[in-house]
Amino acid sequence: MSEGELAYEALVQFLYRAPVALIQLQKDGAIELLNPMASRLLMPLAPDGDMENFFHVLRRHAPDLPQLCAQFSDQQGVVCEGRRIVVDETHGAADGPAVLSLGLLKLDDNRLMAVLLDATHEVVREQRLLASAAQLDTLTQLPNRAGTMTLLRKMTARTRSATGDHCAVLLVNLDRFKQVNDTLGNAAGNQVITLVGERLRSTLRSGGRPGDGGMVMEAVTRVGGDEFAVLLDGLPEPGVVERIASRLLERLGLPYRVREQELALTFSLGLVVLKTGENDADDLLRDAAIAMAVAKAQGGNRAVAFEQEMRDQALLRSSLEADLRTAVERAELFNVYQPVVGLLADGHTDPGAGVEALVRWRHPVRGLVSPIDFIGIAESTGLIHAIGEQVLATSCRDFVAWQRRLGTAAPRLLAVNLSRAQLTQADLCDKVAAILAASGMPAAQLQLEITESLAAQGADIQHQLLGLKQLGVKLALDDFGTGYSSLSSLHLLPVDTVKIDRSFVSLAAGSAHHKVLIEATVLVARSLGMTTVAEGIETLEQANVAHAQGCDKGQGYLYSRPLESAALQQWLTAHTAQPAAAH
Repeated sequence: MSEGELAYEALVQFLYRAPVALIQLQKDGAIELLNPMASRLLMPLAPDGDMENFFHVLRRHAPDLPQLCAQFSDQQGVVCEGRRIVVDETHGAADGPAVLSLGLLKLDDNRLMAVLLDATHEVVREQRLLASAAQLDTLTQLPNRAGTMTLLRKMTARTRSATGDHCAVLLVNLDRFKQVNDTLGNAAGNQVITLVGERLRSTLRSGGRPGDGGMVMEAVTRVGGDEFAVLLDGLPEPGVVERIASRLLERLGLPYRVREQELALTFSLGLVVLKTGENDADDLLRDAAIAMAVAKAQGGNRAVAFEQEMRDQALLRSSLEADLRTAVERAELFNVYQPVVGLLADGHTDPGAGVEALVRWRHPVRGLVSPIDFIGIAESTGLIHAIGEQVLATSCRDFVAWQRRLGTAAPRLLAVNLSRAQLTQADLCDKVAAILAASGMPAAQLQLEITESLAAQGADIQHQLLGLKQLGVKLALDDFGTGYSSLSSLHLLPVDTVKIDRSFVSLAAGSAHHKVLIEATVLVARSLGMTTVAEGIETLEQANVAHAQGCDKGQGYLYSRPLESAALQQWLTAHTAQPAAAH
């Protein structure tokens, strides 16, 4: 026999003896060739023994296969993988498979290759591990949260070998899954969840595989929503977990075909390895969830291993969240105000140029809590809405009171920060208008400040900013130089003031580069009719640079730290009587 004939004979022998069903078919489902295993698995399902068309054979069990193939527009690739097909007793054989696992691969524009496996024993094994069918997720046919806990308790309770017998949990969460539901609908979201479950199952060997220390179990479960768990048992050493996590991220990151669209999804993974002496399944899942939350907070599309410090931080955050809810109700939050001074041409400062309102929290036990520690919590829990309204209403009332008491010594402008969450409120403009009316605050003397990264976002934010401008209030771009906009796009933003970030100001005294950046910002802003504020001025040298580069105003510890209302009034009175030199 020739070399080519030998190769063909080897291929035929492989197809004949392969322990899996292999079927080559045309794009319309017509079967071109199949091996003996395929005949054995398909024959019980074929109506009237007709096995000419693959789609026809499986029409009762997978009626959507023709549509899936028709929607798959790539020239080649995986149409579906690890899809379970339940064979009911009516259409299956008594001694045949109860569950099949289907993979479908597009070879070219005209041909497909199907792979079928008998998954009955795998399903039976899973069901034996679970207490009842109530512990199975109906959408993915994976163990649900209750089933997850059953498997975890079995895994953590068993006696382990002295070496090479480790277990771990990976919690997998889709990044920004809400966007899929919002843009494509819940049905598409369910399809994505199903596809992710199938990909996880096909990537792992949930039936177990030989390992150095015995059998290694890799089980996939759906904890709930868009969260999956991967349970690993019998690992030879803990380092294997991170390699498995990397493999999962790589496989899960491949595109998904949903409704003729190709979706690129990313995932956050939290992993935790069971340590000697730990056998609490709830703690294990909780720690994996904490690590997953850290991965998501770091931007997603990554795996993060749990560390004890994460649990301590999570407990602190949980405690602060509960206390913050009470603090809003009990008015434990209060305002402080940092002066914003005018940088005058004669080298002096104008102390009454304005003030910026800042929020502080006086905790009954912890004392003063830094905004760094509670603003993020307020934003994630929605408390920022109530806090933002309180800060704005209080500062407007205080401003009007200063005008009445101090006269010409009172500040002429009040600056208040707006958060991302506040800017997405549909009724923000109405609430600002109501606060202005209730306090008697002149709209023209209120300046609402947003970060540069927020201002550079989509049309919804721009529409909100224009609505605020129509109320008559001023807008300021905070922390300029650290976000997404640039000098070339500054004219597109409806702002009145640009606040140059402290990082530029602090370096400008010793850096010609940063001096030029400040000067350029001032020139562009001035050409657009905007004023500028140099933030974070702490030294006289920094003040001199800001003045020399043309900044209109300055703010920082050189002039004053944030003060409560009574102390601010004293500061204003003292500095108005004796104007301070800037340099």
